[in-house]
Amino acid sequence: MADMSPLFRRKGPAPQDRLVTLIGKPGCHLCDDAQAVIEKVCGDLGVPWEKRDITEDPRLHDQYWEQIPVVLVDGEQHTFWRVNEERLRRELSAT
Repeated sequence: MADMSPLFRRKGPAPQDRLVTLIGKPGCHLCDDAQAVIEKVCGDLGVPWEKRDITEDPRLHDQYWEQIPVVLVDGEQHTFWRVNEERLRRELSAT
């Protein structure tokens, strides 16, 4: 792909234009583990992230309560239960 014309290369959003959302709840050890991975990867890549609590949002609770923690990347579900650091890093580094 290095020799492909720049006109045909697909460009993904810049890291600062991405958004990772962690959906979880207090007292969830898997959520704590997921947050540690997200903090590391997003910190390394300069990607903003946010944390959402299903106990404070009935819609999120209804949608995700059996899957937490859930990780969204740019509003699309990336994973649930366990976050793989390398997979998240690849997703956020894709250009």
